[in-house]
Amino acid sequence: MLTDSIMLNAKTAAIPMSQQNSPGSEVGGILSQAAQVSMRHIERREWQLWSYAVAVTILLTLAIGTFAFPALLSQGGDDYAFSITQAVRGLVGLVLLFNVYVIYQQVQINRIRRRVTEQGFSVDKVGMLAEEVYRLAVLDSLTGLFNRRYAQQRLQDEIARSQRHSLPLTVILLDLNNFKQANDKYGHEAGDNLLIGFGERLRKATRGSDVAARYGGDEFLVLLPECKTGDVQYVLKRLEGVHADVGGAILTVSFAAGWADYTPGESAEELLRRADKALYVNKREGKGQDQPSVVST
Repeated sequence: MLTDSIMLNAKTAAIPMSQQNSPGSEVGGILSQAAQVSMRHIERREWQLWSYAVAVTILLTLAIGTFAFPALLSQGGDDYAFSITQAVRGLVGLVLLFNVYVIYQQVQINRIRRRVTEQGFSVDKVGMLAEEVYRLAVLDSLTGLFNRRYAQQRLQDEIARSQRHSLPLTVILLDLNNFKQANDKYGHEAGDNLLIGFGERLRKATRGSDVAARYGGDEFLVLLPECKTGDVQYVLKRLEGVHADVGGAILTVSFAAGWADYTPGESAEELLRRADKALYVNKREGKGQDQPSVVST
């Protein structure tokens, strides 16, 4: 139950897990907003294009009527009729050219719209992949709590913060009682249900600034920054009475716990070693009890 060497180098702010924005959501949100802006720009451009098309068509029609209508009322010569005919043909040609331009612009708009739609699908895929990578990197796949590596890195960060600001820090190690026996008797699915149920209760029992992690197997780790001595008991009380439904049978989850308060100057390994020692003593003396007994160092 002793800790491995600290591995991660990335630094994560101490914020609630429920409020943390994963890379997938951040990337997807930013790119989705960009895609929405592009679509609105395309819609405005299309609306302007058709407005211009209608306005130009009306103006050219009025211009043709202005030239042709006087010729119908007067008895001008052949030269005047020829000039009117040429003017009308020129205006008709302009109308046709403008319609060709409108069609070309519409084709371009549709092409851009398709490209933006394809990019939107790509953004969704990137966001999903980033979310999956995030989950694999920092979350335990079964319980949804933080994993061991993330907890170890956060412990180093919290120790540095505690030293810098002279703040208290408490580490709790938890171990489920008789988990192996329940797992052997009821099956691995039952064991998973026990871990999931306990993990869910542990998440609810801790504050947003705390770190609740599955440390390995049936062990859990809790980091309590700026925690008062009596607050540990409050957390442990909230963990009592956890039940799991296993194939119609209701199993009660009991646990042993050991904790240690950070002493200025000690390393993360030393702090975890003291908490692990307290857990070992409690596990040996209180194993099999329905209610948890705890040992503090």
